[in-house]
Amino acid sequence: MSETLTSGARDVSALFSRGRLTSIPRKPARREQLLAHLAETLFERDRSYTEPEVNEALRTVHDDCSALRRYLVVGGMLTRTRDGATYRRAA
Repeated sequence: MSETLTSGARDVSALFSRGRLTSIPRKPARREQLLAHLAETLFERDRSYTEPEVNEALRTVHDDCSALRRYLVVGGMLTRTRDGATYRRAA
C-alpha cells in the first residue's frame, strides 16, 4: 500500500495501524469507503489477477483475505469471471 495518502486513504486511515487493517467495518458505508481504497491501492486497472494473487494482495493489509475478496466482488469493486479463475478491478 502506498505511503502517500489519497483522498480516499485519508477517509480510511483511522482503520489502519502500521499499514494493517485493524478490523473490517460493519457499517456498510464505512466498509464501502475501505473497499474503494483497497481496490484503488492494491489492484491495477486493465490487469487480470488470479485468486491467489488477489489473496496475496489482500493479506498485505488483513488476514481475512476471503472476506475482503468477497466484499470487493459483491460491492462491484472487483469483477470475477464465471469460473472464478480471473479477477479484475472494476472501472
